Amino acid sequence: MYAYTDFDRQFVRLRAQQFRDQLERWQRGELTHEQLLPLRLQNGWYLQRYAPMARIAVPYGEISSEQLRVLARIAREFDRPSPELLAHAQATQDALQAAQPGLTLAAPPLRYGYGHFTTRTNVQFNWIPLDRAADVMDLLASVCMHGIQTSGNDIRNITCDAWEGIAEDSIVDTRPFAEITRQWSSLHPEFSFLPRKFKIAFNGAAEDRAAIGWYDIGLQAQRDDAGRVGFTVKVGGGMGRTPLIGPVVREFLPWDQLLNYIEAIVRVYNRYGRRDNKWKARIKILVKSEGQGFSDAVEDEYRAIVEQDGAPHTITQAELDRVVGRFVEPEIVPANLPSKVDTNGQLYQRWLRQSVRGHRRPGLRTVTLSFKRRGFAPGDADADTLDALAGLAEQFSAAEARITHEQNLMLPWVHEADLPALYEAARALGLAQPKSCSISARSTCT
Repeated sequence: MYAYTDFDRQFVRLRAQQFRDQLERWQRGELTHEQLLPLRLQNGWYLQRYAPMARIAVPYGEISSEQLRVLARIAREFDRPSPELLAHAQATQDALQAAQPGLTLAAPPLRYGYGHFTTRTNVQFNWIPLDRAADVMDLLASVCMHGIQTSGNDIRNITCDAWEGIAEDSIVDTRPFAEITRQWSSLHPEFSFLPRKFKIAFNGAAEDRAAIGWYDIGLQAQRDDAGRVGFTVKVGGGMGRTPLIGPVVREFLPWDQLLNYIEAIVRVYNRYGRRDNKWKARIKILVKSEGQGFSDAVEDEYRAIVEQDGAPHTITQAELDRVVGRFVEPEIVPANLPSKVDTNGQLYQRWLRQSVRGHRRPGLRTVTLSFKRRGFAPGDADADTLDALAGLAEQFSAAEARITHEQNLMLPWVHEADLPALYEAARALGLAQPKSCSISARSTCT
């Protein structure tokens, strides 16, 4: 997975310090609620009806066991509703039971102390008091995690197919391009206040496992007849009130022009996107209404960036090599743990078919741990489960895991010989459901 640089770590720490200062000024009355609003949103903090929601970025879904343990600590120590809210929930429960003494129907108890894997490979917490937000940001920064641009009208967390770099059908490993895009877009001064949120996804395999047609910008890696790497560019996809599949605006964009072309797209959107109606402010509405006119405007803007501005964001081979070099592949040593699993049994064989995939490296497999569990919303993981996941990643997957778009967790570096022991451990945690990626396995937002 990506090895953070000293600059990455300093950037995240300073951002956490800045947010602490902003929060303290708000608590002293030096900032109004309206002034704090864009500041907390750009750090991933929402205010909902009863409590804040914190959204934590997990770029392209890669997460380490160390980071999972920090998330477990946050769930255990910080994700708790206020005493006032707990008292209100109990009063509601008592009132329902008093009004209908003959019925068992009652308000469900509040569930807290857990994180939530989202469909965009983030992690959310729902009960952290805002006055403890700065402490959470500091704790996240200690393992180079943050909530930067996970909300607000800006370029959100960059996503990829969870199997990037390890899939048997890989065309190009797009994680380095996603990382370059993340670095370019973070705190971008021109694009911090767009008409609406903006989401970008990469897919580097023959199968589109990133669902790039549903994104504001979807980038499918390709190789031309000469073997040169580039991207098919889709713009204007999205779900929600107006579901649309993004149309292709460029069949083949050379990889070194990636940022220049993204800048042209976002600049056109920033100029012409609606700001008078939030329900019509997404780029998909602009693309739908303007059709070819939108594509022409992007091409004109791109030409101006290249010819007049000198293509300032052209990615050099040296820069690509630098970022590629930060994605370090681990040495895999089998855990060789004993197992009593009947490897010929029906349940184990079904799990192998539905939760285990092949791997680019011989002798390795990828294993999906299902978070479609009875009694939990899809994607929910309590503190003990997060700690257990960290242990599984260390034992079986070189201390790395990846969050998938199906709100599951995938272990990317599992030795084939360790599959029975891993199945046994996952089954004990309730994470070995064989339907983890089937059409009947539900998902929840986002």
